Amino acid sequence: MHRRLQLDWSVGYCTDPGTAAEKRVPAMVPGAVQLDWARAEGWGDYNYADNYKNYAWMEDVCWSYVAKLRFPELKADERLIFVCGGVDYRFLVKLRGEIIHEQEGMFTPFEIDLTQRAANGDELEILIFPAPKRKGAPRGRKEADQSCKPAVSYGWDWHPRLVPLGIWDDTYLEIRPACHIKDCEVLYSLDENLQQALVTADIALSGKGEAKIQWEFYDRNENPVFRRDYPCEYCGDNNVIHMEEVVKKPRLWWPNGQGEPVLYRSVIRLVDNNGNLLDQKVSRVGFRRVRLVMHPGAWDYPEESPKTRSRPPITLEINGRQIFCKGSNWVNPEIFPGIITEETYRPLIELAREANMNIFRCWGGAIVNKDAFFDLCDEMGIMVWQEFPLSCNNYVGTPEYLKILDQESRSIIRRLRSHACVVIWCGGNELFNSWSGMTDQSPALRLLNRNCYDMDPERPFLMTSPLMGMGHGYYRFRYPDGRDVFQAMPREGFTAYTEFGVPSPSDAEYLKNFIPEEELFPPRPGTSWEEHHAFNAWESPDWLALDVIEHYFGKTDSLELLVERGQWIQAEGLRFIFEEARRQKPVCSMALNWCYNEPWPTAANNSIISWRTRPKPAYYTVKAACRPVLASARIAKFVWEEGELFSAELWILNDSPECVPAGRVKAILRMGEKEILLLEWDYPEIAANTNLPGPVVRCYLPHGETDRIKLVLRVDGHPEMDSEYILPYRAKSETN
Repeated sequence: MHRRLQLDWSVGYCTDPGTAAEKRVPAMVPGAVQLDWARAEGWGDYNYADNYKNYAWMEDVCWSYVAKLRFPELKADERLIFVCGGVDYRFLVKLRGEIIHEQEGMFTPFEIDLTQRAANGDELEILIFPAPKRKGAPRGRKEADQSCKPAVSYGWDWHPRLVPLGIWDDTYLEIRPACHIKDCEVLYSLDENLQQALVTADIALSGKGEAKIQWEFYDRNENPVFRRDYPCEYCGDNNVIHMEEVVKKPRLWWPNGQGEPVLYRSVIRLVDNNGNLLDQKVSRVGFRRVRLVMHPGAWDYPEESPKTRSRPPITLEINGRQIFCKGSNWVNPEIFPGIITEETYRPLIELAREANMNIFRCWGGAIVNKDAFFDLCDEMGIMVWQEFPLSCNNYVGTPEYLKILDQESRSIIRRLRSHACVVIWCGGNELFNSWSGMTDQSPALRLLNRNCYDMDPERPFLMTSPLMGMGHGYYRFRYPDGRDVFQAMPREGFTAYTEFGVPSPSDAEYLKNFIPEEELFPPRPGTSWEEHHAFNAWESPDWLALDVIEHYFGKTDSLELLVERGQWIQAEGLRFIFEEARRQKPVCSMALNWCYNEPWPTAANNSIISWRTRPKPAYYTVKAACRPVLASARIAKFVWEEGELFSAELWILNDSPECVPAGRVKAILRMGEKEILLLEWDYPEIAANTNLPGPVVRCYLPHGETDRIKLVLRVDGHPEMDSEYILPYRAKSETN
């Protein structure tokens, strides 16, 4: 079996790759050079105020990791392997000063056999070059448009300019048997009726030897499905053994809310002729079929000539069932990917599952997540729309760039294609627009399409998001023409809302952790509020949305009141958008808000979970809006005044695989302690995955001594379907 040996690393910098670092400090691997240096120098937290600016120079120097090799004496039948999961970004590996590996690209792991090449005490060095920047590019994301480095690091409206460098994934020495499993991949294909799966395994061995492969396959209850032995003398070219087995009537993997995310377990063992275990690979398999299909009536739109497809397929079909996708846009959960672990991912993904979400769109400006992310999404039934590392740039297809993109994309596809959760490949974010300028004829996108088809032909591929018919934005509660989202959204007709947002400030107590006390209130540009994206973060609007808050509520005299009002707007705005998108089914098939999480603490942002795992009030309203079955209201607007005719259209939303029995909804208006029964609606049985529109409730609003009204929808005998909407109210005494 394998024995893993950790290395003790130090790191230092130099301005030229040909010179040695003058000073070295202890390094944590995986990690980032910036964190190691800051720790050794005693710098303040980069999340606080504008401390991150201290790191600016680090992106423009070379960094050298060094470790002394320490390993026990090898036996005759053992090999010493250096294993590296990823280095960010362009680097050399040296042994005793001699280059033994060089690479550009952080998503391609590598191994080096050091047997008979290395001795105890030898120095192993990884020399990392400065962050890639296209010559002549303006400062910002365009500097990354000729590399596969995530563009977000160069500065975004929710991410400071901090460009990580370093060993970012697991890296170690490993002692292996001379005959071992170098690579192993278990894949499958389902028949058309989903009643039989052909499971295949390709095992690459380090060499031929007197050994055999044992393949065991277990169901979710650990009952054996099959067990087979394969003699290694039947190795094909390159010492690869191909194995096939049939699983009849497999239990299928389903997304959250549609069924169980059933996973089988595959165990592949390499044993010698005496039955001794030499090596073992364990993986999980989720059987499911995924397709992207056209929505009903899509081929008839537009009615006029020319007759062609104007709305690409964007309705996800899992195992023959059309699924309404409710979820969010996932961004890197830390600025420095090297410190991300399973413990980083798990609470965030659990919160998504609890919020009734079933998909993440992994945005193309950020990293491609570590294996633990996909393992957890497999377990929890969270589908993944995975984009390649292209975003908001024109990635001109120079030979140098295409070579690295080809390498990196193949590594990404190879690593992720066995995961049930990954349901869509996408070329990248916002590439077909005026600020990117790419088209489906761009060589980079043609290359990605080819690689996905060659390596993973059964999984859908999209060139970019959005495509025609899909919507990105708007990202404010109040539109430039004065309408709010309650008024604007019902007039939209997109096939998928793959980005939309309503910003809010972070919690008052949370803000005190990274904004100096003297800057806390009132919020002002030029302070830490701006450094943490509340002001001047994106074009002209600010994410604090002071103008919107003051439009609805007037001036605020405390931080706590400002936060309460801003978060109220976000919570009700996002609730409405999610429910409205569901009401537009089946033309609409997706609602994915921008965004889910953050890589560092923001003062104001569109996220519904503050860094690291601090839900905002909007998280809970989105959770309510994404329930499989609920009573819903299409309310005419956000703010109401005494004497106005209040109106709301009632619905039952059902995207579950079960029918909803007939029942009764009571619509109640609460004004302080007063309750007004507006209407009772007896609705019929509702088919699975079907919404039902109902009556419109209307009521002239009486005088009330309150600043808010609440519309309550109560379903007899089914409190899990109840809904509540909290809306601002103005008595005439307040408006005159």
